[in-house]
Amino acid sequence: MEITRHFTATTFVVHQNKTLLHLHRSLKMWLPPGGHIDRDELPHSAALREVKEETGLSVELIHDQPTIQSENAREIPGPHHLLLENINPFHQHIDLIYFARASSFEVTPDVGESLELRWFTAEELEGDEIENDIRILGQEAMGLIAANLAGT
Repeated sequence: MEITRHFTATTFVVHQNKTLLHLHRSLKMWLPPGGHIDRDELPHSAALREVKEETGLSVELIHDQPTIQSENAREIPGPHHLLLENINPFHQHIDLIYFARASSFEVTPDVGESLELRWFTAEELEGDEIENDIRILGQEAMGLIAANLAGT
């Protein structure tokens, strides 16, 4: 049987050395904001849109400064990781993983979106309720953003 694949964008949002996760309705897992990239939508725009819908936060993506700019091409903010995730035996997500900085802990998700949101410290990510890849990426995002802030 053929495997279908969809492109998704996921964002680890960090504020004051904590990362924001939500309890996924159907999976019953703590996950960062994210979702499918709409047709004709740029990946980084999808990342920002999903964060806004699921948390109410307007965030700043943390990425390398673009080096390519010409008449025919421009560099867009790239993800920190690109993951191939097995959703079920017949479906996979190609997930672009972004890191972002928030300026507040105040979350106001859209109606029908995240029911339970929680800010996690690096230590709290060590708990059994957090999947290993979420732990690793969350801690990496916190470390990178802390270093980024220290360098500014």
